[in-house]
Amino acid sequence: MPDAAFVRGVPGGSLEEVVHYLDVLHALKAMDIPVYNDGRAIERSVDKSMASFLLHNAGLPTPLTWVLRNPEDALSIAERELANGHLLISKPLFGSQGEGIRRLEKMTDLFWLTSSHGIYYLQRFVHCAGEGFSDNRVFVVNGRAVAAMRRRGKFWLNNVARGASCEPIELDAAMASLAVKATAALAMDYAGVDIIQDQDGDYTVIEVNSIPAWKGLESVCDITVADVLAEDLINRYLEVK
Repeated sequence: MPDAAFVRGVPGGSLEEVVHYLDVLHALKAMDIPVYNDGRAIERSVDKSMASFLLHNAGLPTPLTWVLRNPEDALSIAERELANGHLLISKPLFGSQGEGIRRLEKMTDLFWLTSSHGIYYLQRFVHCAGEGFSDNRVFVVNGRAVAAMRRRGKFWLNNVARGASCEPIELDAAMASLAVKATAALAMDYAGVDIIQDQDGDYTVIEVNSIPAWKGLESVCDITVADVLAEDLINRYLEVK
C-alpha cells in the first residue's frame, strides 16, 4: 500500500470515468492513506458552482454569480446585465486553464450561451485596477500564503496557459489573508488562489485551484514549490521526525 497519494491531475472523460477517478481518491482516504489534496477538496474546486457557493457562504468577496438550468432565465439575466452596462463571463462548470470561457460584451455574444451542457454559469466581469488586464495568483500551503505573482494577460484572460506573463509582487497582508480564507473555505491542503484587485482597489476571489500549475510562479519567485508541498505532506501526514 502507498504511504500517501499526491494528486497532480484528474483526467477528463465521461461522467463515469471522472467519478471512478474520484472514487479511487475517496477509497484511499477511507483506508487511512493520506491524499493531498483529497477527493472532496478536488470536487469542491472543480465544480465552479459549488466553489462559488462555498466562497460566498464563507463571506468572502466573489464576483456576482448566477447558476441556472433554464436557458430563458440565463438569457434574461444576460440581457439585463448588458443593458445595465455590465459585461459577463460565461464558464463551463468543469474546466481549467481558461478553456471554454467566453466574455459576453454585446447581444450577439449571447449565442455562446447555447453551448452550456444544460447548466448556465454566469459571472459579472470584474475590471481590474490599472492598465490592461491582470490578476494575482497566491499559492497557499497549510494555511500560509507562501508565494504570489501577478499575471498580465494579452487580453482579458489572465491564464499563463493562454499567454499571460508573470511578474513578482510583494504579497500584502490583505491579499494573503483572503487567499488563506478561500483555501480554508474549500478545505484544501494547498491551493492556487486567483485574486483580482478591482478599480475601487478592493480584492475579489476569482477562483481557487486544487491542482494548480506552478511553472509560472517558480519563474518569478524564489521558491521550489514541489519541495514545499512534499515537506508539508511528509511533516503533517507521515509523522516523519
